[in-house]
Amino acid sequence: MLLHELIDTAARRWPERTAVSTRTDALTHAELAAASRRVAAWLHNQGLRRGQRVVVVESTDVVVAVVITAVSRVGAVFSVLHQDTRGSALTHVLDDAEPSLLVAADDDAQRCAEKRGLPVVSPGQLRGVVSTPTDGAKLGQVLTVDPICLIYTSGTTDRPKAVVTTHQQMLFAVDAIQSRLNYQPDDVVYCPLPLSFDYGMYQLFLAAASGAHVYLGQPAEVGPGLLGNIVRSGATVLAAVPAVADTLARLLRRGPAHLPQLRLLTNTGAAMSPETLRALRAALPGLRVQLMFGLTECKRAAIMPPDGDLDRPGASGLALPGTEVFAVDAEGTRLGPRQIGQLVVRGPNVMAGYWRRLELTAQRFHRRDGLFPELCTGDHGWLDEDGYVYFVGRLDDIYKERGFRVSVTEVEAAARRVPEVELAAVVPPLDGEPSALAVVTDLTPDEVLLRIREEIEEFKVPRRCVVVDRLPLNGNGKVDRKALQLAVTGD
Repeated sequence: MLLHELIDTAARRWPERTAVSTRTDALTHAELAAASRRVAAWLHNQGLRRGQRVVVVESTDVVVAVVITAVSRVGAVFSVLHQDTRGSALTHVLDDAEPSLLVAADDDAQRCAEKRGLPVVSPGQLRGVVSTPTDGAKLGQVLTVDPICLIYTSGTTDRPKAVVTTHQQMLFAVDAIQSRLNYQPDDVVYCPLPLSFDYGMYQLFLAAASGAHVYLGQPAEVGPGLLGNIVRSGATVLAAVPAVADTLARLLRRGPAHLPQLRLLTNTGAAMSPETLRALRAALPGLRVQLMFGLTECKRAAIMPPDGDLDRPGASGLALPGTEVFAVDAEGTRLGPRQIGQLVVRGPNVMAGYWRRLELTAQRFHRRDGLFPELCTGDHGWLDEDGYVYFVGRLDDIYKERGFRVSVTEVEAAARRVPEVELAAVVPPLDGEPSALAVVTDLTPDEVLLRIREEIEEFKVPRRCVVVDRLPLNGNGKVDRKALQLAVTGD
């Protein structure tokens, strides 16, 4: 099956049910399929062909779902970027992906494309295409092993890299995840996460597999208005990261007049606070919780049974059906139960590799005896006797900020691109303290953070900035992270 065939199947099974909506727009499963056919014909008439790339700078618009499905029909490849992506961050993606079309409403993004002679279309123009009847174009053959998606993710280099996903890999992951989460046709999934985040994007595909309805929350809705928006949407499922769950728990403690109808909360991106889970369960007695562990490179690695965290505190879940997760030592030898090592994922959910990063792909995606590639996750962890995965910590410099993966190297490189910044180092979040950026500069902390926003996306910008006279170094001449932490926090 191909991605657009998943959407077509949903249109046949649940034509009148809402597939995706925002506060202002909505499409049924049948309308989504029909709209994508019209946009696919338009894309084909514009010259888009199999294997070419389309970059979308937009995160919370029903048009994104239409474009994704239309690109699938053409046999092309989509990459959805956060709506705040601009400047050098956008330039990097356009140079790396070499797209044939940019979909963006932002004026800066459009100017960036025009400088490269790259055709650009706005979501508003595509709405015109959707509303205009058109003859179906004769599209070329698409194979399940063809790439469908590039997801840019932080890594150990100073610029994001793209994970390549094929139709086959994506749909295997959707089926495996749905078999564990069991979304229902009458579910309303409240998704406060941008579609540039694969956790958010896959809500669309899970809805197509189950007949559910995805309500796309806007960034401004995630603060004090979160509870009210969940109630108004009639949500029964909340796709959460810890920050969203923490906010919801805090709002529920105030004893609101109306409680949400949530039956299920899922979480990934970072570990969920046990205190937050206790507060949510106390306020919503019918709520079930499923914790998950995953990486962009394999979409999802493990999922807990409903409320499984109550029986196995600290566990991240069991490997998806048809896959395996195990720990290895430094030589790559499999370890036994409760032995800590690097976590490795093996199965059809392991993605194709990194776009145009052959050396990095070879490092992370190993092949043992020519079989399924094994993803070396860069995470330390262990498994118990029943196969439950326990996450211990990162092996590289990736940390979680607001539920997103962020690279220390990427943030430091962005800070150093500010001309007035001489040196920069990041202190990742630790023990409940937010990330901090230490810089040697004559600028004020607020000026530094403002300038960095021109270099990287908003969600990657550290919560705090501290100006220091120098960065502490260890005996090898590298930044002494422990000493820096003391200098920044005063602990």
